[in-house]
Amino acid sequence: MDLREVDRLAAAYGVFHGDVMFIAMNLFGINAPNAARRARVEISLDHAPDDAFLIIVPMNRVSSPFSLDADGVLRLGHDRIGMGSIPDHDDAISGYFRKSGQVITLNPNARSRCTGCAFCPNTLEAASDPRSRDDRSLHELLDALALDASPGRPLSTVEEITISTGCFERETRAVHFLKSVAEVLRQRGMTSSIGFLTSVLRSDEAFAEIAAGVGGLMLFVTLECFNNRRMLLKSTKASLSPDSVADLMHRANDAGLCPTYNYIVGLDDLSWLSRLPELDAEAKIFPNYQVYQSHNSLMDGARAPGADSVEFYLKARRIIERSWLGQPLRPESWRNYRPLWYYTFGEESLTGQRI
Repeated sequence: MDLREVDRLAAAYGVFHGDVMFIAMNLFGINAPNAARRARVEISLDHAPDDAFLIIVPMNRVSSPFSLDADGVLRLGHDRIGMGSIPDHDDAISGYFRKSGQVITLNPNARSRCTGCAFCPNTLEAASDPRSRDDRSLHELLDALALDASPGRPLSTVEEITISTGCFERETRAVHFLKSVAEVLRQRGMTSSIGFLTSVLRSDEAFAEIAAGVGGLMLFVTLECFNNRRMLLKSTKASLSPDSVADLMHRANDAGLCPTYNYIVGLDDLSWLSRLPELDAEAKIFPNYQVYQSHNSLMDGARAPGADSVEFYLKARRIIERSWLGQPLRPESWRNYRPLWYYTFGEESLTGQRI
C-alpha cells in the first residue's frame, strides 16, 4: 500500500483518506524500533494534527507499509503521514483509564492463564494480571487507579467501569463478581455504570439477579464470528449458538439490561454480515465491530478469504453502515481501538471523545 492506493480506495468507496489509513494500520500493523509485539499508540495524521486516536496494533509485522521512527514520525512507505506517541506495551494489566479518564477498564482475571481464542493475541503476551475477584482486591485496584487518575478528577466522577476480561468460565461466577463490583462501587460512593464483555451470561435468572443487584448492566455479548466457531473460539464462547444471540439480547432488554455485541470483521466471509441487522435491532449501544488483527503467520490463517486486503474492510464498512443509517446509534471512537470508523460514518462526520 502507498498513498496512491489510499487515494484510489478513498475515491472508490467515498470515504475520508484518514479512515482508509487507520483501517490499514489495524490490518497491517506498524513497524517501530524496539516496540513490543502489540502496543498502544496515539496517532495523529498530518492533515488534522490536533485530532488524535488511540489504537492498539501489532508492532512486529515486518511487511507492514507503515513505520514509526524514534522521533515519532509516522510514514506510509517513504511518505510522512503523521505523528505517533512512544508505543506502550499492551500487556494484560489489571486496569486502565479510557475516554480521557472518564471510563475505567478492569481486567479482573488472569488473562495470561486463558486458553484463548485462535485470533486473540493475549496468550502471546507477558501479563501483569493478578486475579481481582474479591472485595478487598477490587478496593486495592481502585486505590491504585486513583493514584493514576487525572489531577482534580476523583474516581467518584468516573462514568463507567467496563470489565473487559471474558475468562469467567461459568455464569454463576460472572454474576457473583458483578454483584461484588456493584457493592464495592456503592461503598466508595461511585455511581459509575457497569459494562461487561462476556459470552457466559445467558439465562433469564442471571439477568434478573443482575438487574436487582447491579442495575442496567451494559452487556457486550462476545459473539466474535458466525462461522468456524469451534475452531476459532474457546469452548465457553463456541458453545453460544449465533442463532440464539438475538433472543439473548431481547431477553436482556426485557430484564432492563443494556445489550450490544462484539463482532470481529475478517473472520467471516462478507456474506455473513447479512445476519447482523437481527442483532442490531436489539442493541442499545453501537456494537464493537473490530478489524481482525493478525500477529503471526498462524493467525494469518484465521482470516476469511480476501480479509488480508483493506478493500475487504471497506466493503464490510459499507454493508454495516447501510443497516444503521436512519437509526440513532453511532460509533464512539474511545470505545473501540480497532474500529472501521474514525472521521466519518457514511456521509456523517463523527464527533465526540476520541481517546
